[in-house]
Amino acid sequence: MVPVSIVIITKNVADILPACINKAQLITDDIVVIYNGSNHDEGVGAAIDSCRIYNQKWEGYGANKNKGIAAAKYNWILSIDADEIPDDELIKTLHLVNYNNTHVVYDIRFKSYFGEKPIRFGRWGRDHHIRLFNRVAVKWNETMVHETLIIPPGTRVKKLAGGHLHHYSVNNAIAYKSKSNHYAKLSAEKYLQTGKTTNVIKLYISPLFGFIKNYIICLGFLDGREGLDIALTTVKNTRLKYRLLSRMQTLGHKKQVTEERFALEY
Repeated sequence: MVPVSIVIITKNVADILPACINKAQLITDDIVVIYNGSNHDEGVGAAIDSCRIYNQKWEGYGANKNKGIAAAKYNWILSIDADEIPDDELIKTLHLVNYNNTHVVYDIRFKSYFGEKPIRFGRWGRDHHIRLFNRVAVKWNETMVHETLIIPPGTRVKKLAGGHLHHYSVNNAIAYKSKSNHYAKLSAEKYLQTGKTTNVIKLYISPLFGFIKNYIICLGFLDGREGLDIALTTVKNTRLKYRLLSRMQTLGHKKQVTEERFALEY
């Protein structure tokens, strides 16, 4: 065991969660699950007997991850989502890490799956994220979606040489479209709150460039039908989030004008 707490968040129980926990048990004696959703089924219930479970209100990815960090036994945190599984090579690598320097964060390579098919090319094929860090120096920002780590200046980023987190993102194209639509709405709300605006380039040029980069330049077409589904859905997601943002801004402006008129008339 290593002096690392594994923090897992799950909004609803994922089919992959038991396998995720089983592998986590090979790394540490402290697994924290921040849980929000329907009651777990028997299989999941058995898997989480060795974990500390916190049933929390869903307040966004970053906020719920920070709840898990606060509840952790160790200062070093390995952040995992419920649909991710560390492989044996990554587990071995984690046992060899020097955990004395709190001003280092570790970037971990991912292997992403579309259903049961591993995606080797495109944006998914080169995926990696900083997931191992010390909570004394680092925490998540608390946006509703696309949370990022707040890393202080002077922190060194190291890539872990061995192993992957295997990300079982979606089961099929329909599930991916539904998931992307959900993220598009959350992204639009996030952009609205931060004052981000939309324009013709973001609505039309950026999605087209994203498709060319993902499907052609990064060889996404070599992943077959799944590669095309990923590229096309990414285009639709980009357009949708900026269309939603434009609509939200228009409705917000109309509401503001109406309130101002009401105040003047009064």
